[in-house]
Amino acid sequence: LTAMGEPSMDPTISSPDSTAQQDSLFSMMDVFLISLITGLFTYWFFFRKKKEDVPDLPKMQSVAAPVRDSSFIEKMKKTGRNIVVFYGSQTGTAEEFANRLSKDAHRYGLRGMAADPEEYDLSDLSRLSEIDKSLAVFCMATYGEGDPTDNAQDFYDWLQEADADLSGLRFAVFGLGNKTYEHFNAMGKYVDKRLEELGAQRIFELGLGDDDGNLEEDFITWREQFWPAVCEHFGVEATGEESSIRQYELVVHTDVNMNKVYTGEMGRLKSYENQKPPFDAKNPFLAQVTENRKLNKGGERHLMHLELDISNSKIRYESGDHVAVYPANDSSLVNQIGEILGTDLDTVMSLNNLDEESNKKHPFPCPTSYRTALTYYLDITNPPRTNVLYELAQYATDAGEQERLRKMASSAAEGKALYLSWVVEARRNILAILQDMPSLRPPIDHLCELLPRLQARYYSIASSSKVHPNSIHICAVTVEYETKTGRLNKGVATNWLKNKVPDQNGSSSLVPMYVRKSQFRLPFKPSTPVIMIGPGTGIAPFIGFIQERAWLKQQGKEVGETVLYYGCRHEQEDYLYCEELARFQQEGVLTQLNVAFSRDQAEKVYVQHLLKKNKENVWKLIDEGMAHIYVCGDARNMARDVQNAFYEIVSEFGSMSQPQAVDYVKKLMTKGRYSLDVWS
Repeated sequence: LTAMGEPSMDPTISSPDSTAQQDSLFSMMDVFLISLITGLFTYWFFFRKKKEDVPDLPKMQSVAAPVRDSSFIEKMKKTGRNIVVFYGSQTGTAEEFANRLSKDAHRYGLRGMAADPEEYDLSDLSRLSEIDKSLAVFCMATYGEGDPTDNAQDFYDWLQEADADLSGLRFAVFGLGNKTYEHFNAMGKYVDKRLEELGAQRIFELGLGDDDGNLEEDFITWREQFWPAVCEHFGVEATGEESSIRQYELVVHTDVNMNKVYTGEMGRLKSYENQKPPFDAKNPFLAQVTENRKLNKGGERHLMHLELDISNSKIRYESGDHVAVYPANDSSLVNQIGEILGTDLDTVMSLNNLDEESNKKHPFPCPTSYRTALTYYLDITNPPRTNVLYELAQYATDAGEQERLRKMASSAAEGKALYLSWVVEARRNILAILQDMPSLRPPIDHLCELLPRLQARYYSIASSSKVHPNSIHICAVTVEYETKTGRLNKGVATNWLKNKVPDQNGSSSLVPMYVRKSQFRLPFKPSTPVIMIGPGTGIAPFIGFIQERAWLKQQGKEVGETVLYYGCRHEQEDYLYCEELARFQQEGVLTQLNVAFSRDQAEKVYVQHLLKKNKENVWKLIDEGMAHIYVCGDARNMARDVQNAFYEIVSEFGSMSQPQAVDYVKKLMTKGRYSLDVWS
């Protein structure tokens, strides 16, 4: 490079004069360098500091890392436990069942611990036989379409890849599922089968709980046969101890720095004041509601469209993903519980685990106030499970009420029937039970210990990130119904969302949320045809799909046929997004719009009827067009009826028998060409 301000010279050309100058220069340089080296050597030889004798230390041994928390075996040995109950839980029920089983163990002279598989190294299962009378129990929920729950994903992956020898392991599995779903209890069945394949010994049969029926009764029935099998296997007997054992101790804070008190945060203290990505279940983003409008023009129901602003959150989503929101309980219900129990709800307290070795230090973020716990952390609207009734019975001063509570918590047929009718079918929540049992006045801290956590609610996202990168749209219907006792029960999340009014500032329009990824995805090639079936609020993900197909078309991409089958009750009342759909059809993005208005005529018409009506076109799209099919909405009836309609169409036009048609549709599912996003 040429230095600035200096003339450029070609370094390869030199004159005789310049060569002579260089010779002279180098001879002088040689003398200088020799003198310098001699001087440095002399200095080093006479003046250097003598090397100190260094003791010959033994080589550093590689120190074994201290026992990691991820070794549940070491933890069990240290705390004297011999039963570990792992849970795969998405909504908290499997975790609750695991806690109940681990607490049961003391009645048989055993000691149990509930464990989150995400926190431990499950390859240690092969070492469980090191502990005397050891047993691993798995309470495994199935999520979505036969998937493991988020916290059991690593365990599931390990089971699939493992070639471990589990011959010393004794186990039992209770699965939590829902019969309205295609893959009923897939996770429980897989864990049970795979553990046996790896050599483990099943000591009691697989339990299959059905949430579409009575999950609580299924669990109790399984549990009452499970423990006698454990006793027989290990040669132990019940100790007869049926006493209530508190898991947490109450600490009331009279002089506390309010900056150290949780006010509704899910994880990090003050995380709602100082938001930091990435945002997830333990660190939700506070999104501003920028739009909240009623979608239906009439009828008793309230169907709504909300838009959540996710600007500057770094949250990314795809069409078909779910948005999870953390709701808050109705303040009037919280106040009524406080009044009935004669409690100052603003008392700041902590519930500290009596088991110091437990990973779970508190049942919910502490310290906090009773008001915050009952508003943001605890489920006060669902009918309580039998274990809660059993623990509360001791506080009923009326003998009849106490007996009634104990009976409902028992495994006797009469007790189960009473629990089913008085609690489940009557939809009595904890407030209703306290109101209907005047002598039942438990300490509020024990009640807070017993109630399950308030869970996030999931909604199919009704927008495309290609069109709305900074907002997430929700389509929902408010839940409200009268119970057999004449009470008005309201859905926690939908009524809370209904009251989120867009404004410039203030918490009244903020929604704690995060995105959960889904497998419900548009085809990779935009030219692939899609058939979408989504009645009611099941239309939500398809609004996002159609938006995305419109965007792809604007980008000059070849977009395949986009067919929608939508259903509602009345055209003039609850036809959701009718203007948007008409516009998409006019623009040629939505190539077919088939709408079933179920109650606008004497005979009810549903989406499955329209599918059968257009059966020839449907088959052509599937067979020749290699179309992808998407179904969203009610799992109990609609999804099943739609699937049966496809069986009929495939059988008729594919010239197949019924079993062959069923197999054909199942293969479409396996290949990702028939996707479901359903709920019960």
